[in-house]
Amino acid sequence: MSKKFNEYSHFDLSEINKEVLKKWDENDVFHKSLETREGCPSFVFYEGPPSANGMPGIHHVMARSIKDIFCRYKTMKGFHVKRKAGWDTHGLPVELGVEKALGITKEDIGKSISVADYNAACRKDVMKYTHEWEDLTHKMGYWVDMKDPYITYDNRYIETLWWLLKQLYNKGLLYKGYTIQPYSPAAGTGLSTHELNQPGCYRDVKDTTCVAQFHMKNPKPEMTAFGEAYFLAWTTTPWTLPSNTALCVGPNITYVLVQSYNPYTGAPISVIVAKELVSSLFNVKAADLPLDNYKPGDKLIPYKIVAEYTGNDLIGMEYEPLLPWVNPGEGAFRVIPGDYVSTEDGTGIVHIAPTFGADDNRVAKAAGIPPMMMIDKEGNQRPMVDMTGKFYKIEDLDPEFVKKYVNVDLYKEYAGRYVKNAYDSTLKENDPSLDIDISVLLKQTNKAFKIEKHIHSYPHCWRTDKPVLYYPLDSWFIRTTACRERMIELNNTINWKPQSTGSGRFGKWLENLQDWNLSRSRYWGTPLPIWRTEDGSEEICIGSVEELYNEIEKAIKAGYMKENPYKGFIPGEYTAENYNKIDLHRPYVDDIVLISKSGKPMKRESDLIDVWFDSGAMPYAQIHYPFENKEVFDKREVYPADFIAEGVDQTRGWFFTLHALGTMIFDSVAYKAVVSNGLVLDKNGNKMSKRLGNAVDPFSTIEKYGSDPLRWYMITNASPWDNLKFDLDGIEEVRRKFFGTLYNTYSFFALYANVDGFNYKEKDIPVEKRPEIDRWILSLLNTLVKEVDEHYNSYEPTRAGRAISDFVNDNLSNWYVRLNRKRFWGGEMNEDKLSAYQTLYTCLETVALLMAPIAPFFSDRLFTDLTTATGRADKSVHLCNFPTLHEEIIDKELEERMHIAQDITSMVLALRRKVNIKVRQPLTTLMIPILDEYQKEHIEAVQELILNEVNVKNLKFVDNAAGILVKRIKPDFKKLGPKYGKIMKQLATAIAAMSQDDILRFETEGNFLFDINGQHAVIETSDVEIISEDIPGWLVANEGKLTVALDVTVTDELKREGIARELVNRIQNIRKSSGFDITDKINIRISSNEETDAAVEEYKTYIAKQVLANSIEITEKLDRDINELDFENFKLKVSIVKA
Repeated sequence: MSKKFNEYSHFDLSEINKEVLKKWDENDVFHKSLETREGCPSFVFYEGPPSANGMPGIHHVMARSIKDIFCRYKTMKGFHVKRKAGWDTHGLPVELGVEKALGITKEDIGKSISVADYNAACRKDVMKYTHEWEDLTHKMGYWVDMKDPYITYDNRYIETLWWLLKQLYNKGLLYKGYTIQPYSPAAGTGLSTHELNQPGCYRDVKDTTCVAQFHMKNPKPEMTAFGEAYFLAWTTTPWTLPSNTALCVGPNITYVLVQSYNPYTGAPISVIVAKELVSSLFNVKAADLPLDNYKPGDKLIPYKIVAEYTGNDLIGMEYEPLLPWVNPGEGAFRVIPGDYVSTEDGTGIVHIAPTFGADDNRVAKAAGIPPMMMIDKEGNQRPMVDMTGKFYKIEDLDPEFVKKYVNVDLYKEYAGRYVKNAYDSTLKENDPSLDIDISVLLKQTNKAFKIEKHIHSYPHCWRTDKPVLYYPLDSWFIRTTACRERMIELNNTINWKPQSTGSGRFGKWLENLQDWNLSRSRYWGTPLPIWRTEDGSEEICIGSVEELYNEIEKAIKAGYMKENPYKGFIPGEYTAENYNKIDLHRPYVDDIVLISKSGKPMKRESDLIDVWFDSGAMPYAQIHYPFENKEVFDKREVYPADFIAEGVDQTRGWFFTLHALGTMIFDSVAYKAVVSNGLVLDKNGNKMSKRLGNAVDPFSTIEKYGSDPLRWYMITNASPWDNLKFDLDGIEEVRRKFFGTLYNTYSFFALYANVDGFNYKEKDIPVEKRPEIDRWILSLLNTLVKEVDEHYNSYEPTRAGRAISDFVNDNLSNWYVRLNRKRFWGGEMNEDKLSAYQTLYTCLETVALLMAPIAPFFSDRLFTDLTTATGRADKSVHLCNFPTLHEEIIDKELEERMHIAQDITSMVLALRRKVNIKVRQPLTTLMIPILDEYQKEHIEAVQELILNEVNVKNLKFVDNAAGILVKRIKPDFKKLGPKYGKIMKQLATAIAAMSQDDILRFETEGNFLFDINGQHAVIETSDVEIISEDIPGWLVANEGKLTVALDVTVTDELKREGIARELVNRIQNIRKSSGFDITDKINIRISSNEETDAAVEEYKTYIAKQVLANSIEITEKLDRDINELDFENFKLKVSIVKA
């Protein structure tokens, strides 16, 4: 006995999700999909590692869906697609989370908690939400191997990182430098420039700014003619003013000497500022006021320009310390040149604090200006601010230094103050800041010219959300600038989706690339494998555990180490068991002392490396290259990746570090194609967060809707790289409109196929012998296969999903099935009926295959329901090949004809709705003006189809020039305005005045020339809207080149036919709701009614045939099985019983 197609009583995608998932698990379908492609060409995919110390969110469903789609698609296309999961386990997110949980700060590590215990807590915490991540991955259908993931804290992973660092070291691309770097006091570590450029790191902040007056020591004679002489310099960070050691001018900038009064004290002053900025510092309305007439408190403060200089004239002049708290030593407090000084804002004179700005430090060094440095109790030279973000306390400084260089009376009031309120947990945002207090001090001592609030962009730490400082640090750098041109060159070969990210956000970043600050002053991470002598004269970079093991042995012989801590480890044995005998983390590697070539002891540089290096190295470290898998890697079988995908925030993170390491070490791209997906926002366009209460839980969403509609919604609602405004109503709409339609289409097919015993055992009817409507849908189906294949192949999942949705909704369900229902009803299994079954089955089976990458669960259920009954396949859809394209079936002319029929039908149905005439009500005439014979031939070919669809008796063609329709024309100002702005008004008038003949000629030729005041203006049909006006008794509609006119007069004869059709519909609904089988015969009794009696008598045979009625009787009284039908103006009672 042949199997039947499964039929369902209800539609529940969440239940389908669970049932299909259970089958996948029972049959290990994921691994089977890999096994079946063994030996096939590889498609290389890299999984960007998430960190499991935080819960997954709805945005992770988006990112993981994108990755899953293309891996599934490529598998179906015959590729072997290995998918290894990974965990990112080091770095700031982990450490800060642990510190918060333990109630400690970085300063407590090594004191109240040992480094070993702290790192053990980090190791445990980083995998805290592993189960939740695995659960979400499983439920959403993302196929990735989570049983054998790469883990960045694994010793074998770290060994590869060390090997990579040694390659950079050997190439001269790894160096140590003392420079001004972004530093996060809240995190206690320096940051790389790519960390500083994560989305949202630069924020607009409102800070107190100050234009300070620097008193000249030996002013030129003309500078002393009116009050004291000052240089004016502006800063957005007044807290840096105590560290000022120079002023910088542009050598070629023009400066002026301005006589005026201090706006706060009223004291007469002579000040030097850039000429271009005078109007921003002084009120131009006071320019002509006499200086002598000024009285303190006047709103207008007079000023007078009395001299002019170039920057070169001012270089070398000296001034007194603004805030003489600390003496920086000889050579300070001079005017120096700088190439970066501008006149865009400020005063044209830059205050120089070499310890807190890279440019400041550069120009100060060039001019021999000392920085403002302190000496702490340990004898280390430090800037005025310590590493927690506060001015050094006096007790933390070297007593001799304090005695010799610090004015304790002036400094003690500010010692220990945090430079930004954000660093002090006892302060709130609105409490007075150090900037304010220093500005007030300057104001009180006649050293402030202007104090105001200013909004400017300032960088914040990507993990603590606190402001960063620019701070002098001893750091290790990767010389990425040495390979900048090659990185740009290789980037141009990468297929970026969208391309604008590759050329813009990423490309521009590469053009302005700076060396990569690799050092991190933290505890939990990959240790920098460099050992150095105390004087820095000798060093070694370790590239493997074996190398370290051997170097330790040398140190033991020299007496620097008592024993080898890696005793028991077997070099060259790469098992997990062997590597678990050792730990390459702090504090264990810190205890290792090596011996230099000259016999000196060498200790490890205490820094960790940037966590982004960990993830950027995953193509190599996940396979323990070059210690293992060297052959497959060197043959380029697993490198570079054919495809990667992550969020836009990875553009200057993972995407960059992958690209940088690939370029610098292997002279290769690390990935050939990359999809950079946008943000998932709430429905109002706001960023989701728990704090705002607008975050969407992915687990409950999948539980309620199933993952298929969630994935389909996220992918088809907007392109992956556009931000998605997430709305649960959108998932419901997708469930209903797409999945519901497809489910109903299958249910219709299964119902009738089971009645007729169709199981696709018959030989295929040749396509050319099938009815035109079958040939049309099969043509469209193959066009769809071609389009979807192209879209998937070009990483355009949104276009693929939308094409499938349009095919199912508009063509398969709403057109093909609806027009062909009668072919499935009753009767013998003749060739026409068999063709209908084979055609619809083929469409459903192909759609299941096409949609499988996006909607893996429902597609598998649909596919197996179809193939189990027919025996055409005995496996999951995900173990099958992508549909084969049959170009020979595609008939573009047939598709075009049917498209015209659909357009005309849509227009006519819209006209019916306009006057509330139902489709079941027949009308007499449809009139279509014809532009040319080609258009007429196409419409004639589908004439009967159109008339049946719109329920109109006759189609009448009229010549477009016949004058039956009156047309109006309206200009599109948005399109024409930019072209003809000055003459647009006259052009619009001329367009509106076009005659009917002019409009006809315009429609035929496609363009029209106007002469407006001697200027030629050519318009095209796309520049205007041509509207046909309604004529009495008719309704008219336009769409592009199509115009239709519908006669909406309903005669008595038409009304009777309409009632008969309406009765058929109502009786069919009663049959369905009463539970009758589709083959059951019935007897009908209808209560007598003057509105319906004539229609029933005239169309009794028609009604009976349509509803399978043996008899139809009009009676005065009904006594049982009564159904009341509510028509527009009356009610009708009907009795229906099984015959």
